[in-house]
Amino acid sequence: MKLLTYLFPLLTVLLLLVLFLTLPDLRSCLRPMDTPPLPTGGRKPRLLREDRARSLSRADLLPMLLITLVYALTAFFRLGSTTDPQTFVPMERTEALITLPEGQLPSQLVLYPGVGMGAYDIAYSEDGEYYEQVYSFTQDHIAVLKWTRITPETTLRPRYIRISCSYGSPWLGELLVLDGDGQPVDYACSLPELCDEQETMPRSFGFQNSSYFDEIYHARTAWEHLNRVSPYETTHPPLGKEIIGLGILFFGMTPFGWRFSGTLFGVLMLPLLYVLLKKLFGGRLIPALGTVIFAADFMHYVQTRISTIDTYSVFFILLMYLFMYLWLTEDRLWALALCGVSFGLGAAAKWTSIYAGGGLALLWLVHWIGRFRRVRRERTDPEKEDAVLPAFLGNVLFCLVFFIAVPGLIYLLSYIPYALARGTKLFSKDYLVLVYNNQCYMFTYHSKSVLGATHPYSSSWYQWLIDYRPILYVMEYPTADTRISIAAWLNPVLCWGGLMSLPVLGWMAIVRRDRRAAFILVGYLSQLLPWVPISRLTFAYHYFPSALFLVLSLSYVMALLRENRPNWRVPALLLTGGCAAVFLLFFPVLNGLPMAAELASALYRWLPSWPL
Repeated sequence: MKLLTYLFPLLTVLLLLVLFLTLPDLRSCLRPMDTPPLPTGGRKPRLLREDRARSLSRADLLPMLLITLVYALTAFFRLGSTTDPQTFVPMERTEALITLPEGQLPSQLVLYPGVGMGAYDIAYSEDGEYYEQVYSFTQDHIAVLKWTRITPETTLRPRYIRISCSYGSPWLGELLVLDGDGQPVDYACSLPELCDEQETMPRSFGFQNSSYFDEIYHARTAWEHLNRVSPYETTHPPLGKEIIGLGILFFGMTPFGWRFSGTLFGVLMLPLLYVLLKKLFGGRLIPALGTVIFAADFMHYVQTRISTIDTYSVFFILLMYLFMYLWLTEDRLWALALCGVSFGLGAAAKWTSIYAGGGLALLWLVHWIGRFRRVRRERTDPEKEDAVLPAFLGNVLFCLVFFIAVPGLIYLLSYIPYALARGTKLFSKDYLVLVYNNQCYMFTYHSKSVLGATHPYSSSWYQWLIDYRPILYVMEYPTADTRISIAAWLNPVLCWGGLMSLPVLGWMAIVRRDRRAAFILVGYLSQLLPWVPISRLTFAYHYFPSALFLVLSLSYVMALLRENRPNWRVPALLLTGGCAAVFLLFFPVLNGLPMAAELASALYRWLPSWPL
């Protein structure tokens, strides 16, 4: 078994070394993006022939849709239950009285807590007069939306059960009484809503039918927004939870429902990435291979299948850079406008999207500096020289509208559920105060309140670079010899290979002044560098946005091979195939499939710090 532990990471490193050792002398690599005009005669240079193929064609639809479809099938596979309880009872000022059939004794109780926090006192009675408390159940934030089994210890032979709230304001979704064989008892209840969905109780309890990790915050808050309840989780802007709520509207307050939107957005990232790769590198093979690499990334797969808000941030960051590239290369003003809209949507989902705005601003500034320099250098057309300053000022005003005013409006609109829950008039002074106070709270929370906190699966930015510490979301033991686990971190082929490709991009961007390399590097660094000075608790999933640019970086290396090696397809296919193979190898710990515990440890603990 120990041989397997070392064999797979060794093969991965060898694969990456083979790829990068095939790179030619960098001085003979791609020309800068400002390629000279086509010659009037003779055979067209290969690079320029590739440039002509940067627009999507019908031939691109097949690989793009096929990759997306295959990924969608794996992404929605075992996503979660569709039959959890849908009705929830506020227990703050009420109690439930249960009458059991004659001669039927309870063995266990099963609760499905809804939102809210508090505690229940559970009391048994033989005659309906005298009740003895046998259990106290605390519904804290961790217990939300999780099936829970309770075994009270008592010598009573109860006919009646009373459950009452002792403090707080918890909501309860379902209450079952089990007999000695573990089967639900058909009982009478003073609150029929607590026994109207008995058939939804699963055979076993776990992540498939209950919340896990930060779903206890975000899925809960999505339900609260839909039901005009003041949200519990207010440490991030609201839009991400509102998008989660769309899945709940369609599929109910079930694990499948609250995970649906994120999974769908993860699927939609693939055709968008294909388009960006097509615009960057042309052809069909490199866009297809780059899209497969991203589809096979662990973080992309796991993080989009859990009901948290990171998915939406990454989705809108991808949109931002796609539209920015369209504007930079094709001068499409509508693309710049949509880039600003995407920035506003991303910022309203999670503040980390604002980091991407810094990269966009740098790209925009360098673009205009380049235009001014070209006009001054040429000095052949006075009209162009006179027109560039008004064009710049007009673009500044345009950006003030679409990168300040429009995102600000989107951000304000995202707080409508907050106002509805509190009865605040929309866009009134109180509404603006509500929004402002939440910004202050979020800033304080992220900058101060979690400082010094610890978590067994936290990691720092420099550890993300080498996949040092995955974050473990699920660890369940169905039997003594088997286990179920779900963890999030980058596919090591993408993580290690992408890291090796960054110096190549740095050379091409700085020495060869290749704008594509600079574009990718700016995107990557804008997502990584803001985390460097942060001392608060961080996790591997904060590296998720950077994974986008690692895919672009590896695709850039494949483009270098294409331009300088006739047999470039061999290492490119080897890299992509290796990434897909590692994804398939790790699929059980990405999807949560049961595995033999000893075998899982041997296969998946490539580094001692991997908790698998």
